[in-house]
Amino acid sequence: MATIIYTHTDEAPLLATYSFLPIVEAYARTAGVEVETRDISLAGRILAQFPERLTDEQRIDDALAELGELATRPEANIIKLPNISASIPQLKAAVKELQEQGHDLPAYPENPQTEDERAVRAKYDRVKGSAVNPVLREGNSDRRAPASVKSYAKQHPHSMGAWSGDSRTNVATMGHDDFRSNERSVVIEADDTLRIEHVAPDGTVTVLKDSVPVLAGEVVDGTFMSAAALDAFLTEQVQRAKDDGVLFSVHLKATMMKVSDPIIFGHVVKAFFPAVFEQYGDQLAAAGISPNDGLGAVLSAVDELPDGAEIRAAIEQRLGEGPALAMVDSDKGITNLHVPSDVIVDASMPAMIRTSGHMWNADGEEQDTLAVIPDSSYASVYQAVLDDCRANGAFDPSTMGSVPNVGLMAKAAEEYGSHDKTFEVPAAGTVRVVDGAGATLIEHDVEAGDIWRACQTKDDPIRDWVKLAVTRARASDTPAVFWLDSARAHDANLIAKVEKYLPEHDTEGLTIEIMSPADATAYSLERIRRGEDTISVTGNVLRDYNTDLFPILELGTSAKMLSVVPLMNGGGLFETGAGGSAPKHVQQLVRENYLRWDSLGEFFALAASFEHLATSTDNARAQVLADTLDRATGTFLAENRSPGRKLGTTDNRGSHFYLALYWAEELAEQSEDTALAEAFSALASTLREHEQAIVDELLAVQGSPADIGGYFHPDPERTTTVMRPSATLNRDLETLDV
Repeated sequence: MATIIYTHTDEAPLLATYSFLPIVEAYARTAGVEVETRDISLAGRILAQFPERLTDEQRIDDALAELGELATRPEANIIKLPNISASIPQLKAAVKELQEQGHDLPAYPENPQTEDERAVRAKYDRVKGSAVNPVLREGNSDRRAPASVKSYAKQHPHSMGAWSGDSRTNVATMGHDDFRSNERSVVIEADDTLRIEHVAPDGTVTVLKDSVPVLAGEVVDGTFMSAAALDAFLTEQVQRAKDDGVLFSVHLKATMMKVSDPIIFGHVVKAFFPAVFEQYGDQLAAAGISPNDGLGAVLSAVDELPDGAEIRAAIEQRLGEGPALAMVDSDKGITNLHVPSDVIVDASMPAMIRTSGHMWNADGEEQDTLAVIPDSSYASVYQAVLDDCRANGAFDPSTMGSVPNVGLMAKAAEEYGSHDKTFEVPAAGTVRVVDGAGATLIEHDVEAGDIWRACQTKDDPIRDWVKLAVTRARASDTPAVFWLDSARAHDANLIAKVEKYLPEHDTEGLTIEIMSPADATAYSLERIRRGEDTISVTGNVLRDYNTDLFPILELGTSAKMLSVVPLMNGGGLFETGAGGSAPKHVQQLVRENYLRWDSLGEFFALAASFEHLATSTDNARAQVLADTLDRATGTFLAENRSPGRKLGTTDNRGSHFYLALYWAEELAEQSEDTALAEAFSALASTLREHEQAIVDELLAVQGSPADIGGYFHPDPERTTTVMRPSATLNRDLETLDV
């Protein structure tokens, strides 16, 4: 029997799975397809690290490692939902919840001193940050808006705030002494094992990473951000925001860049509260309170300190003095600096652009903002969009074109900051990368506190990336632009490889360009304002940014994108869209039993998964399921069955019912497989007959609190009860038989 792996992840996508998966399983069985699940949630990843501390009933397999191995095999067919890319506060919160549920887990060691503590820290480090994606992404990314979604967005445009030419919203970035400006890059000539080491002024060598295997043709980069330059820059921006009368905000990626960006976030917190940390910094550090965890962590722990009241008063005084801080939740007093994972650049910047270039102030009002993005690698992309909106006004979703993406990400390509090659430099000296023969390939003079990091990009993924870009450009007859900056060391090496591999493909009649990110942004914006499409062909980090930026402007969300990862060894990985608003959705469900999560991304991924299965296993019924699901999704959009915004309307569970109904009706009407049509004709009639009863049962539970037994590790039985409240629908699905 053919198999699809459906991942159990976190937050709202996980809750939606409890409702949608039974429908998927019932329909898939009619094509001889088994749907299996694997737990790659944050809680699941944590538990898998400590089997020796758990009971037999509590132990779970390391599903991520299993799927990583599967992704290298041609039979792989994995549907991957959004997962938590855990910041340290999220990791700590998940561990605390699991401990309270009776799991014997060790605390997260902030400053490990013993071998045991270092071993525990190493296990947790394997879990935090973007731990899942580099393992599963054994292929490059093909991400685009399905035609049905784009058509719906044009017919039902989402709201866009008006833009003024007088807007004072801007991006602030370093431009010197940062990761982009200090980057050095080499192409490896032969298979080797590299070493990263720190050399003190007296010649003492400390190995930071003793084994970095590399392959011939691989691009290896090293760079650093100067802590002193960062602090000076941040001090200037805090004062600039106050002088200009705009909100101060910082936009980082403390989840994906799990080592570097939390450190940068800590620098921002200290720069905003300089007097607090000058006077009380040692006391806070001695108590294990780190600014890297955010202002919220400081405030939650400060009352336990001897000078806690004074510290809190000093913080409040600084907040009153300004500049005004952008807010995550004005009503609850949660600022931009409270939690490092609350304001993620790829989601926060597009949301700001959609809202007239505004963020929210402490009074819950919109205000112009200084968006601080310290590293200048891609800050110019957002500044280009701001300048375009200032000159040309807001974008019009009813007419604008699209910017699909082909992203380089296979074999952990360009995973800056998501791995064990990022270090906060312990002392002044030199950090260098040396080859197996001891020759220095890359070196930087550094000071204590600087942030040094390296990344690798293998040659085969680059070659495959170029191939995918040409394939997509040909298939859609759309210009493709490689967003590469010849003035940046890494990009210069990639440009040479792109120019080497493009001639391997038929590009006659295609428009394929190479432009810097800023120029590529301006070019793409000019085209989308004319209603024209442009494929952005980008590296991994910029793939992450672009696949939020343009979909949020075009569609109102990035969750409605089709994300296909053609795995390099023949399998398929199908991703379902971003989960940026997932925490708020969970909070609403627990408060009033209403889930706003939109599973449209799951519908698209499932159809693509069935289509891949049909081709790879010669399963005609799987193709019928794919084709009819596509048509059903079109009806779903036309009938506006996505979750509403408030109680008394269709929520996620109701949207699943209507998808099941429309899909059954499409299957009943198709002529390719009469036995399938007959079986689904009966189900479609039953669902249509019971429509009102099912809707009533789904609406009846709204308005009261829902108990799912946990945020990071909900109880399966209680969650099933909450997410499958229609006994009628549950019985109807059981009648399906082919």
